[in-house]
Amino acid sequence: MSMQNVATPALQYTAPKRNELTHIPGDEGWPIVGMTFRVLADPKGHIERNGAKYGPVYRTHIFGETNVVLLGPEANELVLFDQQKLFSSTHGWNNVLGLLFPRGLMLLDFDEHRLHRKALSVAFKSGPMKSYLSDLDRGISARVAQWKAKPGEMQLYPAMKQLTLDLAAASFLGADIGPEVNEINRAFVDMVAAAVAPIRRPLPGTQMARGVKGRKRIIAYFREQIPLRRGNHGGDDLFSQLCRATHEDGALLSEQDIIDHMSFLMMAAHDTLTSSLTSFIGELAANPDWQTKLRAEVLALGLAPGAPSSFDDLEKMPLTEMAFKEALRIKPPVPSMPRRAMRDFAFKGYTVPAGTAVGVNPLYTHHMKDIWPEPDRFDPLRFTEEAQRNRHRFAWVPFGGGAHMCLGLHFAYMQAKCFARHFLQNIEVSLEPGYKPDWQMWPIPKPRDGLRVRVQAV
Repeated sequence: MSMQNVATPALQYTAPKRNELTHIPGDEGWPIVGMTFRVLADPKGHIERNGAKYGPVYRTHIFGETNVVLLGPEANELVLFDQQKLFSSTHGWNNVLGLLFPRGLMLLDFDEHRLHRKALSVAFKSGPMKSYLSDLDRGISARVAQWKAKPGEMQLYPAMKQLTLDLAAASFLGADIGPEVNEINRAFVDMVAAAVAPIRRPLPGTQMARGVKGRKRIIAYFREQIPLRRGNHGGDDLFSQLCRATHEDGALLSEQDIIDHMSFLMMAAHDTLTSSLTSFIGELAANPDWQTKLRAEVLALGLAPGAPSSFDDLEKMPLTEMAFKEALRIKPPVPSMPRRAMRDFAFKGYTVPAGTAVGVNPLYTHHMKDIWPEPDRFDPLRFTEEAQRNRHRFAWVPFGGGAHMCLGLHFAYMQAKCFARHFLQNIEVSLEPGYKPDWQMWPIPKPRDGLRVRVQAV
């Protein structure tokens, strides 16, 4: 299929009038601000209270618009699997990400999304992934060695944030990016911070203004580099892979497509992985028995402390993968997922009109007591094959589902297990007695105090 036939004009919609949604139970709160501040203050408690009061379909008003929230695995399947192509991801995410990360893969819909995803998938095949692992492994090993040499208290989240940023630069842009790396990293940090800033216009002095400036710097860097990466200067990094990627008709991705996809992929890999790895290690610090079990699995690999990790080594770490999955259950890196209904649809006896802003909530589903007994307890054995067999396939959705399932999920598993291998082989992590980290759960979970841990050499 030619790309000229796929890049169709964006689907149009008209938001329903307020009285078209009043048959759906709910509380829209105060005029203008609605329930926005209550959601920001306690997103998990807010949605659980609404679920208990109104059931799996309710109406609310956040960020200037009436939304219909659908809860539970069946809702996740309807919206994320989306067999009937009812729900637009473009018009769901655009208000949040469109100014800074336009036309990233997650912001494309239907046939256009499918073809771009197929073109991008070349960067996540076995050969490139092995190259990324090599870069990740070296970077993680060196950073863990630095942490090991400075035992005592550390703030886990900022340390992890810097590590994932550096790793994304190496494996996505190339290890020899040179002195520009700090400037590029700063631009990405500003873009990510602006994506969730409360002021949505680039007014002077605002985070959004810094984010827009950062995007201009990123665009200039990528535009300058693309012809070089397509020539003799391209390597095995993700950026070079995308510069050489083609659509089904043999056409190279356009420069603008590469810029948009690279910006989005680096943002997604950096911010969500920072959150996921922080919660993973935080759970191991709070559950020393599981830390001991995972360390035994790592030591059973028989690798010398500085030896490289291979794909085969990571395949021998099933318990570590289960523990990482459990951390993602407790604190999913994308707690809520917005969409826009492009046609009328029905769910649980309610008809929802076209144009309605619709959301599903992994954070809610991951803590449903009838699916996950004692949902706040860390228990990796929830992810044995036997335990998963009888569970709804959309009961655990940290990477989304359906056509928009996260393209980098195997990259995330690879990085998490590689990190766990080096970390647990060298470091023991613990929390001070009585200390309970305070987590901000939206838009991407992060500990407000940085998550204070104590580290010591094993």
